[in-house]
Amino acid sequence: MKNLTEIKRRYAPPKRLGSSRLLTVLLAAAAGIIVWQLLWMLLKLPGFILPAPAVVWKKFLQVLSNGLLWRHLSFTLLEVLLGLLIGSLSAAMLGYFLSKHPRAENFSSPYLVASQSVPIVAVAPLLVIWFGPGLFSKVLICALTVFFPVLVNTLVGLREVPQDLRELMRSFKASPGQTLRYLELPASLPVFLGGLRVGATLSVIGAIVGKLVGSDRGLGFLINVGRGQYDTALVFVAVLTLMMLAASLYGLILLLESRLLAWQTWRQNT
Repeated sequence: MKNLTEIKRRYAPPKRLGSSRLLTVLLAAAAGIIVWQLLWMLLKLPGFILPAPAVVWKKFLQVLSNGLLWRHLSFTLLEVLLGLLIGSLSAAMLGYFLSKHPRAENFSSPYLVASQSVPIVAVAPLLVIWFGPGLFSKVLICALTVFFPVLVNTLVGLREVPQDLRELMRSFKASPGQTLRYLELPASLPVFLGGLRVGATLSVIGAIVGKLVGSDRGLGFLINVGRGQYDTALVFVAVLTLMMLAASLYGLILLLESRLLAWQTWRQNT
């Protein structure tokens, strides 16, 4: 028991890592606000072009207190999480299938690449027309935005599994499920999580694109309202909230990565 406790203590992720990253983010945010305030003071632009940080903060407190921000943020968050979940799961399953069937990968690669050459902004109106302006079309847009980077990283991660380890699993007569669980999943997980980090931020972009195309709820709709009323402070509030949402998702995946990949620290220290 003592040896086990010592191993956990020695190879656990550093506790200061999360706090140092949080401090860096806070310092970067403070620096951005200072630069913003200096630009506002030097350029002296009208408020509908560049509002002062104090004006945006006042607008933020206003929409927060009356529940407007929470209502639209919750709907956008639902779309982002559903799109991220569906897009990443479907990409991971397809990536695993293609890694086992090279002919299928060669056949589908041109179509996958061609699908990514079309901007999501051009596809979003078609999806809204086909499936309506409801939740399904917005989730689908988010999922399509997430799909390709997670798919590519899944394929790359599975290809990086050493061949000698695959042969070792065959010599033990391991089933495909055992090979996936004990070899392929741990070996490809770092690359997969890297794609998931990219997909998490892209899912927020997908949600906003869907909102800008057509919707009556969400932060994208709030941006449209602020733009129509020349309420630039409201636009800033919505955009900054989106930035915080994307940063939070990115940070959560980093935290998940540090927990799931703690074995790498153990391997490097042994």
